[in-house]
Amino acid sequence: MNYDVIVIGSGPGGYVAAVKASQLGMKTAVVERENLGGICLNWGCIPTKALLKSAQVYNYLGHAAAYGVQAEGAEANLEAMVARSRGVAETMSKGVQFLLKKNNVDVIMGTGRVMSGHKVAVTDAEGNTTEYEAGHIIIATGARSKVMPAMPQDGKHIIGYREAMTLPFKPKSMVVCGSGAIGSEFAFFYQSIGVQVTLVEFMPQILPNEDEDTASQISRSFRKMGMKVMVQSSVEKVDIEGDQAMPGDNQAGAVCHVTIKDMKRGTESVVDCDVVLSAVGVVTNLENLGLEETGIAFERGKITVDDYYQTNVPGYYAIGDVVHGPALAHVASAEAICCVEHLAGHEAKKVNYNNIPGCTYTTPEVASVGLTEKKALEAGKEILVGKFFFKASGKATAAGNTDGFIKMIVDKNTDEIVGCHMCGDNVTEMIASIVVARENGVTAKQLAGAVHPHPTMSEAVMEAVEAAYGKAIHG
Repeated sequence: MNYDVIVIGSGPGGYVAAVKASQLGMKTAVVERENLGGICLNWGCIPTKALLKSAQVYNYLGHAAAYGVQAEGAEANLEAMVARSRGVAETMSKGVQFLLKKNNVDVIMGTGRVMSGHKVAVTDAEGNTTEYEAGHIIIATGARSKVMPAMPQDGKHIIGYREAMTLPFKPKSMVVCGSGAIGSEFAFFYQSIGVQVTLVEFMPQILPNEDEDTASQISRSFRKMGMKVMVQSSVEKVDIEGDQAMPGDNQAGAVCHVTIKDMKRGTESVVDCDVVLSAVGVVTNLENLGLEETGIAFERGKITVDDYYQTNVPGYYAIGDVVHGPALAHVASAEAICCVEHLAGHEAKKVNYNNIPGCTYTTPEVASVGLTEKKALEAGKEILVGKFFFKASGKATAAGNTDGFIKMIVDKNTDEIVGCHMCGDNVTEMIASIVVARENGVTAKQLAGAVHPHPTMSEAVMEAVEAAYGKAIHG
């Protein structure tokens, strides 16, 4: 069975590559072993945001009186929240199925393995293996939750992000290890619905990849909720005591004794909780993929590719989490388009890894692009820094949430937008304007010179640039 393109994996990289290839006139198939849409649509980006929306609604109800609305007796029903989240994921997965069908992409269900001679072996659920051939084979198998020796996941008491999305009960307490986007979002969600959360981070700040000011703001917001935040700390071990079954209505379940080391002081403490969530990162799905037999080069868990995602073996490509670069859905999609356009003989635009936005969907939200202030200084840049706090924003005040700010980092000599860091309501919807500006060489003064609508959160971008030049009117 011959194809022009076979894509292994149907996540945001895989299904986009398949659709694009078919649109360019190539006979295309996608291989998927579990759910169309991959981790992002089924167990990551989308269902997580559904849970966070439920938490946001619950929080609004808890403060309804501040808006002149009486809404007593609101309760957080985790089972119903999870059910809604799974429904959203199912809808989106069906949407990917529709897109593939609409674009005449064949879907082959099973586990794919690359072979020499431009072949892919697919083993279905019954164990039957079928070989397919294609001129171009794209590996887009993604990643999974990383398991740490100190926290061996059992799916009940020590869990990963999948189990965190479908817990059958609401724990009284939880330790979340790792404060990247995944850890911070789950910590916020569970704290919001009444779980006592302890957030543990090895680095000196939570959200380690974000600007220090952003991390400080989110840390304050978390602590204001009642969350315990521990930085420069590590989980050394977890001892499980008591009933080993999953807690339920008629049983207490086990107690997890979590030993946490304060790296700065060199001391240890024990935190007791119902559940430990390990959110210390992900590892790529490269096992049993046939890389060694095919001769495809990889190092440190990542497949080696060129600027157009060609591996060292002609006709074999790799995109998404399995290659070096940010493990983000929108990055995988961009790589997919670049890869397919190039292999089809079209002029492909290389992905600009210096202009990739990052978003974290806590409350307040976090969004950023470019260099942090610290990294800009380390790079030897002369910079101007401007901040506009949402406390001075009419829209934020009217909305009732003034936590956060916009921080602009500008090159003092060229007026280049070196970086932008946002923290506040709906800032994940605002960061794209800065990405577009940076991509097209728009300077900070040009950005501020454009008329921004009032009252909006977005006018804070203009104010932050003006603040960088000491000309802010409202800040």
